[in-house]
Formats: sequence, structure tokens, C-alpha cells
Amino acid sequence: MKVKDGIIGLLIGDALGVPVEFKSREYLQEHPVTTMMGHGTYNMPKGTWSDDSSMTIATMASIVNKKAIDYDDIISEFCEWIYNGKYVQYYVFDYGNTTGDALYNYHHKHMPALESGCSGERDNGNGSLMRILPLAYIPNIDYETIENISGLTHAHKRSKIACVLYIEIAKSMIENDDLSIDEHIKRASDKIIKYYKGSEELKHFKRIFDDDLDDILTIKSGGYVIDTFESVIYCLKNTGNYKDAVLKAVNLGKDTDTVAAICGGLAGIYYGFDEIPIDWIDSIPEIEQVLSLCEKFEAFCDED
Repeated sequence: MKVKDGIIGLLIGDALGVPVEFKSREYLQEHPVTTMMGHGTYNMPKGTWSDDSSMTIATMASIVNKKAIDYDDIISEFCEWIYNGKYVQYYVFDYGNTTGDALYNYHHKHMPALESGCSGERDNGNGSLMRILPLAYIPNIDYETIENISGLTHAHKRSKIACVLYIEIAKSMIENDDLSIDEHIKRASDKIIKYYKGSEELKHFKRIFDDDLDDILTIKSGGYVIDTFESVIYCLKNTGNYKDAVLKAVNLGKDTDTVAAICGGLAGIYYGFDEIPIDWIDSIPEIEQVLSLCEKFEAFCDED
């Protein structure tokens, strides 16, 4: 089922990007990331993951423990992470404003889980896209459920559609070993265009749908969900292995950890766990616990 392929791929991309988050593309052209490093932006040890991995792991743990998708339990685990440091290696050092506001709504204002997420135009960061990958492994997952899990923090339709598109690409990769990256993206895009026909939001995904992402000068690797998604597609299309894909994602600059995490999730599925450099995997202190969770999650998905 390739659970560890995608999840470890995501986690490694995240950890690669943490030390240089917010660095400019120009800086990284002069000082490119070529391997796993420590310190840097947050002065964290080598192999430290950020909110991307913490929230992904929290999602998986909730589903494994409840043996179901329980929105209240998932958002409660997010609150355990942000307020109590669960699912981190050291301490919570990074999260977006929309995520912080949504979890405050649930935890402190006691708003219902499906009403806690932020839905304004400016709430279209990449904070739900970065944690949505586990849903790709759940058989027969429906679009409404994907949208709802995005909406726990990021409830604008654009963020929800981005999550559905990402899951469709991941599912295509999981289910079809013989297709190219371009073919996976095209299959997923066609499904999204059909399902959301008539939605004004589709125009924001036009460059992905039209395969119009070849010019590096037009690729913005910031925190806006569309910019992030376009960066991920660009990196996948312009590399031929896992290592090159995630390093290209990191070296685009700006939101390095999240772009590399989201890219790493898909690259991990597409190229396979064995293509992830073993020294990078070994640099993650808690890797065995994550691999164990991947096994439990895969067992849940096999039963479902």
C-alpha cells in the first residue's frame, strides 16, 4: 500500500527544509542544500521535523486509535500538538496563523470541529495541504471527507480543492505503477475539473491543469496554497528521482519545509521507500516510532 513510502517521504522532505526555511532562492543558489543538515533557521538538531510532519502524524494516530475518521478526535490531537508538544521531537517551533487561529477556536472558544476552521480569502495557506496525505491510503475516501479534514483548519474552498487534487494524484500513484508523473497529474486534474465543474475556484488551478509550469521564474515557493502546489508539481516534473525532487523543492527557497514535505510525499510514493537515501532516514531520531505508526495505519486501511 506504500504508506511508509509517502509518509517517510514527506517527513524527510520536511526535515531537509527546516534549517533553511525563509531563505531566499538567491541565497540557496549560492549555498544549496545537498543533504540533511541541522541548526539554521530554528537552530534545531539535524533530522528535526516541523508542523507538517507533526500534524500528519497526529492525523494518522487519531485514525489508528479511533479506528475511524473522527473530526473531533483529529482536531483534539492537533491541539495536543500545538498546546502540549505531542508529536514533536523537542518543542513546537513553527505553525501558520490560520492553523493557530482554528485550533484556538476549537480549544478555547469551544467551537464545533467543523466550524473551527478559517474560511477567508487570506486563509489559503498550505497548512491543510501539508498534512492531508494519509487520506490517500484510505479505501473509498470521498471528497466531502477530504474537504472536512482540510476544513478543520483551512475551510476556504480553494484549500479544500487543493487537498482533493493532491489526494487524487497520490491515489493515482498508489494504484498505478506504470504511469508517468504527467499522466498521474492529468488523470487527477480531469477528475477535479469534472467534479467541481462550474466552480470559480478552478481558475486558480489552471496552470496545473494546463501543464504550464515549466518556467522557473514563474514558480513562487511561498506559503500560499496555489504557489506551494505549483512548486511541488514543478519539482516532480523536472527531476527523475526522490533525492533530486526534494532537494529541488528545498532550494526553491521561502517555505522550504512545507514545499519539500508535500513534494516528498508524492515523490516517496512514486519512486518508493528504497529510493529515499538511507542516511537521511537514519538521521531522524524517532524514525522507528513513525515506521511503526505507518504499519498500524496500513493495517487499518487494509481492514477498511
